[in-house]
Amino acid sequence: MPPFYPLAFVLLVFSSLVNASITVYHQVPLGDSTTTAAAANYTGAAAYDPTVLTPPPVPSGLTTQFGIQLSSSSATVQGLSIPQSGSFMGFSIEFTVVNQIFGINATYLQVPFLNLMALLRERAGEVRIRVGGNTQETAVLVDSLPGGVMMTKQHLTTGYVTDTPTLLYTAEVLYTMANISALVNTKWFLGIPFNDTNNLRLGIAEVGEAVLSGPGYLLGFQVGNEPDLYAAHTVRPSTYAPSDYFGEFGVVVEAVNNDGNIPVKNNLIAPSVSGTWSPEDVWDTGLVEAYSSSLGWLAVEHYPTDNCYAAYGIGAPVNPQDVFQDYLNHTSGIYIVAPYLNSTNFAQANGKPFIMMETNTASCGGFPGISDSFGATLWALDFGLQMAYSNFSGAMLHVGGQDVYYNPFTPPPTNQSSYHQWTVGAVFYSAIVISEVFGPSGNAQIVDLQANTGNMFTPAYAIFENGAPVRLVLLNYVSDPSGASDYTATISIGGSAINQDNATPAQIQVKYLAAPSVSEKYNISWAGQTFGANFESDGRFKGSESVQTINCDQSSNTCQVTVPAPGAALVFLSSDAYAESGNPPTETFSTTMATKTLNTATMDPSVLATSNGMSGNTWELGSTSHEASGAAELRGSLSVVGGVVALSTGLLCTGFWS
Repeated sequence: MPPFYPLAFVLLVFSSLVNASITVYHQVPLGDSTTTAAAANYTGAAAYDPTVLTPPPVPSGLTTQFGIQLSSSSATVQGLSIPQSGSFMGFSIEFTVVNQIFGINATYLQVPFLNLMALLRERAGEVRIRVGGNTQETAVLVDSLPGGVMMTKQHLTTGYVTDTPTLLYTAEVLYTMANISALVNTKWFLGIPFNDTNNLRLGIAEVGEAVLSGPGYLLGFQVGNEPDLYAAHTVRPSTYAPSDYFGEFGVVVEAVNNDGNIPVKNNLIAPSVSGTWSPEDVWDTGLVEAYSSSLGWLAVEHYPTDNCYAAYGIGAPVNPQDVFQDYLNHTSGIYIVAPYLNSTNFAQANGKPFIMMETNTASCGGFPGISDSFGATLWALDFGLQMAYSNFSGAMLHVGGQDVYYNPFTPPPTNQSSYHQWTVGAVFYSAIVISEVFGPSGNAQIVDLQANTGNMFTPAYAIFENGAPVRLVLLNYVSDPSGASDYTATISIGGSAINQDNATPAQIQVKYLAAPSVSEKYNISWAGQTFGANFESDGRFKGSESVQTINCDQSSNTCQVTVPAPGAALVFLSSDAYAESGNPPTETFSTTMATKTLNTATMDPSVLATSNGMSGNTWELGSTSHEASGAAELRGSLSVVGGVVALSTGLLCTGFWS
């Protein structure tokens, strides 16, 4: 049984804010194994691989001066997307690593993770996270585990190419997620195990609904993870087809409808195919029409390529240097999204949001020197915006263990946790920028401008809200330290050229996403701030924010913005647009006491009362008692954090009582 927290414990927690004395529980970071990476003589974990590639040559004939004409009204803009939110880009976290990323349990949470999610929450209003992957299929919910841990892995044969272990977990995982949500407003996608539809295990839906649904933290349940690969992974017969998935999906629908402990019946997610089947192969079975009342989302999963030969000896070897250039142009995102345009239209016609449930630079862990480079930052930003323009409703960047190159964030290895901090990866910067691009309104619409006569190295997007242009995104994929490939875009809003009144503002604000090269791994900054190199982050930005104010020429109805090579610029076209998403509050979580002196963040105790976004006198006191039996009783047992204490090891202690 999980521990009970009496009032005396809570008083001890609050007194510790003054006395700074408490037992410290050391964080258990991601993974306990290493893998040989592609870099010569490097045999450490892939997440810290030092490989640096050579940037592609500067393209010839690049136009570095061009205009961007915007309409002052969205009514005249062709191809605007559906409304999008700042939470568009979230994270898909492999189930087996959540205890290392989230925290030990619902009481001790990882402060760096909370800080990273708080940065997104401040800009977007909420954060979306999917917990799942291959490991969701064989996960088993149990009452308790030895030592009181909330999850453990059993290395049994599961049939998956990726040698996925069977996962045992307790309801504490769901309570941990609920406590994270109470602090940083995360919303969750979960997965119903689908490895044995003759003996369904619906515990995650029963407990998940009870713990997460009431406060509005639960988005839906995935039914099947890449079912088009089941035959190849030998977990279904070689003849397994979309029609078989249709039948098995129906088994889950019937079971959910007959389960009184699953009150929400319309939040299932399908089909989450990866490309072996096309989405149309599933649509043609009639699944959406037959089970529309049970479906909350339609989903796919896709990586542009794979590095499976290096990881598992499967397929053909790939030299990262040979494919680096494939990520450094606008055509990449367009090409990846193209096969799904029919499906996004299909989803809209059926009243369902369409989401990329899992993606990143390459499957089987990504590539050294690509997935962890500034080139990947620009690629993920462009790819995410292209999905939004193509009417996806969200995308989840996958997060694995230390044996992958593409992680947005990675805790330190176990034996280094006392002196190393977290590593924030290149693509996390992409998620930060996208959260500001769309902001918290939920009304942002985006259009691909095909700027510079469609040049694939200099793409641009415009964002409209409530009928007016509010932001621009300008990208430059070229890597040229000479400065000769920096470009200047001359922006005009309205004007006689399009038979509108002049609407260019007197001034604009600009934030830059920058690095010295597309090959850069560590010296990446957003508006002058960075998370640093490997093992250097507590989840908070370092440095002072730098926002450029550019005066416009209203007599000529123009503003000029220069974009470095490489880099990207987010242009705020009004003070309101900047205030909405570009200038968020800065409250994050900080270490408040220490028994170690290395890598320990400190904070003025007078500020602690608002460190999680609310003052001490507005904390609601409630219960997360796990003693109740049955999902119906669990539903009424969850409330919000009663008190928080951050520990020097990077953990946050949450106090609850009943």
